[in-house]
Amino acid sequence: MILEFTTANFKSFKTIQTFTMRAANISSKYKEIDTNNVISITEKIKILKSKAIYGANASGKSNLVSALFAYIMIVKNSVKEEKILKKIIKKYELSFENTEIPTFFQLIFAIKNDDNVNIIYRYGFEIFENKIISEWLFGVPKKVEVQYFIREGMNVKVNERVFKEAKKFEDLTKSGDSDIFRTNSLFLSAVSSMGGSFAKSIVNAISIINILSGIDDPIIREFASENIEIEENKNEILGLLRAADFGIEDIGKLSKEEEFPIEEMPLELRELLKSGNFKKTTNFYTKRCKFRDNEKIEDIAVDFDEWESEGTKKFFYLSPLLIRTLKEGRTLIIDEFDARLHPLLTKKIVNLFNSNLTNSKNAQLIFVTHDTNLLKQNLLRRDQICFIDKDKYGNSTLKTLIEIKGVRNDSSIDKEYIQGKFGAVPFLDNIDKKFTQLMYE
Repeated sequence: MILEFTTANFKSFKTIQTFTMRAANISSKYKEIDTNNVISITEKIKILKSKAIYGANASGKSNLVSALFAYIMIVKNSVKEEKILKKIIKKYELSFENTEIPTFFQLIFAIKNDDNVNIIYRYGFEIFENKIISEWLFGVPKKVEVQYFIREGMNVKVNERVFKEAKKFEDLTKSGDSDIFRTNSLFLSAVSSMGGSFAKSIVNAISIINILSGIDDPIIREFASENIEIEENKNEILGLLRAADFGIEDIGKLSKEEEFPIEEMPLELRELLKSGNFKKTTNFYTKRCKFRDNEKIEDIAVDFDEWESEGTKKFFYLSPLLIRTLKEGRTLIIDEFDARLHPLLTKKIVNLFNSNLTNSKNAQLIFVTHDTNLLKQNLLRRDQICFIDKDKYGNSTLKTLIEIKGVRNDSSIDKEYIQGKFGAVPFLDNIDKKFTQLMYE
């Protein structure tokens, strides 16, 4: 479970910015919101089950998702992929000063130990000129935060009392020419790859955070493909598609040796196939009802990519992620959450997470959206709404609605947001002038 994520000098984030999932000490107008939308992970710490990210186009919303993605990919792959830092790190380029300072990442998160008690960890690193220049791991195994290890350049100091498995690797880091312990690989990930069980548990907790930024991602498609082949998982996905009123009777996947059943295709699709204007891009198919005079005659199979709408495709690829996230208590981050989906459907998905009934494992949903229908105080608390703004220098900054003064429990947040009261909206006055100028020139 995520508590906080901090980044600096990455894409449009010039300075230190922290995205928090910590619950504020507030009371909502609707008391059930405070009960359903918040998780108590320790006696003193409460975190949020979901959080919405709003902002104008090009404000930096997707860059925040990119920063989280970069952090996760570096943790997962820095040992086995030597060029990952060069490929994935993009500094803030609109300031000369930032060329001389490192990119910063830090995640604060909770993991349950063997006694089912949440332990808070703080893990981060700095990158400069494609090298890890510092790295650290702290945790709160009891009441006080302790250091597990710190790294400066290739010098690592391990606290043997709490991170004994890593102590023997201290000397391997000093030369900097090891296949695993390199200047461009993380010490924690290296210890994990060498069989360190504690290091592996930390790396795994970070690695299982899922990010969905588009349905064209081959990993997302492959995950859906794998789930369709498991009968139980397929039935769960199909159940969600039916519950979402997509009109799908069945969904399946053909083997590579099979051809799509042309005789079951709608006539229009057969004609396109014969003319050469139809190329099958996937081996998914769906079955829909065929009617005559409002009476069901048969089910017909249609090619998934060619026949189904973009909204249907998105929800299909999203479904196995939603199911796994809720069943296993994971964290899911979705960019362009509302794109292609009906507002009632996006609201229902948020409600799935903000529910003690459907989210008994305390999963988290973080989503980027423009959908103002979600800005309702009977759906989200004020600390569940984040705004990202970009100044005239191209620097993105974050703020949560709870930080803005004058927002009451009965405020119409959606209307006030569109009116620009909270910032994070585009200034469009010049568009009319520009088009007037273009029309009369």
